[in-house]
Amino acid sequence: MKIYADYAATTPVDTQVIESMMEVYQKHYGNASSIHNIGRDARSILDASRMSIAKLLNVQPKEIIFTSGATESNNLAIKGVAYQNQHKGKHLITTKIEHHSVLHVFQQLEKEGFEVTYLDVDSNGIVQIETLKSALREDTILVSIMFGNNEVGSIQPIDEIASILNNHKAIFHTDGVQTVGHLQLDLKALGVDLFTITAHKFYGPKGVGLLYVKEKTPIQYQQLGGSQETKRRAGTENIPLIKGMQVALELAQKDLDDRNVKMMNLKSELIHRLQEKMIPFEINGDMNQSLSHIINIHFPFSDVEIMLTILDMNGVYVSSGSACTAGSIEPSHVLSAMYGNDIRTKQSIRISLSHLMTNESIDYIVSQIESIYQNAMKEG
Repeated sequence: MKIYADYAATTPVDTQVIESMMEVYQKHYGNASSIHNIGRDARSILDASRMSIAKLLNVQPKEIIFTSGATESNNLAIKGVAYQNQHKGKHLITTKIEHHSVLHVFQQLEKEGFEVTYLDVDSNGIVQIETLKSALREDTILVSIMFGNNEVGSIQPIDEIASILNNHKAIFHTDGVQTVGHLQLDLKALGVDLFTITAHKFYGPKGVGLLYVKEKTPIQYQQLGGSQETKRRAGTENIPLIKGMQVALELAQKDLDDRNVKMMNLKSELIHRLQEKMIPFEINGDMNQSLSHIINIHFPFSDVEIMLTILDMNGVYVSSGSACTAGSIEPSHVLSAMYGNDIRTKQSIRISLSHLMTNESIDYIVSQIESIYQNAMKEG
């Protein structure tokens, strides 16, 4: 039996998404920048996809920039704001639990003379409002705080943070990658200036994403070479992938409640089965302040690398956190921010769920964890 439970890393592409993309590949293959009929045909699909996505997110179509995915969107948002606004100040704020496509950009900016404050989080992986208020300075030009964490699922109070920043000149960027399909997204009501999305986290294709840029947000665009995306992001638009992202987003929003209920039930079943088998564990973070599909669990009887290897050999595919750090022997930077040097940072795994999974899938995962536990007890 093989059970994939690493949906926070990536999801399979929905059949309806594939069908929509294949039609574009086969029938609408033009370059959207070409002025002839074939090009205008591709342009019409690009424009329609942009309008549909904008409506779903409650933003203006012109506020959407299509990119190659979250890494590019995060780079564009952070570098673009830092470079464009450095004459106003060079102080930036982020958190210690961001994805590496955010953290590594800030680390590079530090080398270029910017000053970065990395906010602490509590043991639930949540940034406290007072911590942010204390960090804000007159020369702060950018605050970047993720919406839902990719390792423990903690949800940040983004609307509260946006409200605070309404009275400050700092621009507010949010990496919202993990929240699509799990939280209702109204970006206008949320109050952010920049918001990152990538399609492969919600059953769309890899290699396509977007950056929402609120109108009049001062940002320096990074990719040069053409006039695509109204001169904000050069490069021929990948129409099939953009169409696929549009359809995936429509499906994710339409079925959000049903999918969330299914995943919460699966999460409850997982906890119940672990308790039933008397397997020792602790949940990292707070289940009441986390995304429906992510659960990060500390198992005190096994080293994480050994556990992941055994599970993999037995057909259970989970992770220790971000897929971008797979193979690293370093403890999770997210868990380290939450718990310091506690041993649990080296004894925890992330199980990320999907509405496609069943209770039988959960039973098999638990049975394999139980086997690891029993063997550990024998050896101990």
